[in-house]
Amino acid sequence: MISDQRSPDSTKIGGWLFRHRTSIPVPFALALLLLRVGEAPFSWTLVSAGAVLTLLGEAIRLWAVSHIGTISRTRSDRLGPLVTAGPFGLVRNPLYIGNILLWVGFAVTARLVWMAPVILVLLALEYHAIVKWEEQLLLERRGDEYRQYCAQVPRWIPDQRRNRRGREERRAIGFSWAETLFSERGTLIAIAGGYFLLWLKQV
Repeated sequence: MISDQRSPDSTKIGGWLFRHRTSIPVPFALALLLLRVGEAPFSWTLVSAGAVLTLLGEAIRLWAVSHIGTISRTRSDRLGPLVTAGPFGLVRNPLYIGNILLWVGFAVTARLVWMAPVILVLLALEYHAIVKWEEQLLLERRGDEYRQYCAQVPRWIPDQRRNRRGREERRAIGFSWAETLFSERGTLIAIAGGYFLLWLKQV
């Protein structure tokens, strides 16, 4: 574990946020299900756009989980192998990008469009802090292997010129889609339940 004596306060915050990352978005969910302030008029275009964003976010998550496996569910500092294949060959944090798209999609589907940028900013700040903590941990544990990966793959925004270097060294671990869906079952159930509750809100 990263020592508190050697970790700056910002990194400590990132570690705390990582361990509580599942419960922190609960207020977002409650706001989307209960608030009607600033709710836009019903529009199939708006609802469909939100659903597309949600599906895109979950598609990115599924792609990432198919490479990273169950290690994505841990709330400890346990590390698996350094995964550099699939979406991890494009950006270093595809799961968090997928999460942001999911929540923004839910806000748009709920017709609380004003909440979409609020959620985007808050989650971006949360994940930035978490990533700083994760990167310090990985640098301590993986050293030059992780430094080389960071030099080749951007943190958030894909850069084909950087991604092209070293791509031939990246290999998928080979999790099956059955394993992927099983690992991701909690998120899939949450998405289905969330859309069901949004439907009840409108009837």
